[in-house]
Amino acid sequence: MNPVRPFRIDPDKPFFMYDTPGDWQGTVLGGYIFDLRGDYIGFIRNEKHDVYTAQGEWIGNLIEDGRVVRRQNIDRPPLLKELPPKPAKPTNLPARAPLPPQTADLGYSYIDVLEWDEDVFKRLSDLAPDSGEE
Repeated sequence: MNPVRPFRIDPDKPFFMYDTPGDWQGTVLGGYIFDLRGDYIGFIRNEKHDVYTAQGEWIGNLIEDGRVVRRQNIDRPPLLKELPPKPAKPTNLPARAPLPPQTADLGYSYIDVLEWDEDVFKRLSDLAPDSGEE
């Protein structure tokens, strides 16, 4: 079963990101991802809703129930060279998220990235070159 299916995110409304246990992890507004305090932590690209950290590291795909998933044994692409401009802190970020949707089993070949690595948006990517190596 492939959980990555086409769906639409309204850029004018908040889309809430959850992990499998149902904890609110972030909010998508206009293609940008913000944490619960309103800090910019990542962005989304294309119709497959590829999720990237603020440093340009691809971490998975956003699916319709708000989880970020990817295959367990996937090769990680290099960091994006061109990043979108850092957005201003949103003024219309909701203070609370609605109850999470009922989540389906991902099967063996997919993982919930935010459950597996809850600090993925907080740490620097290990794909980034060390200072002086560029």
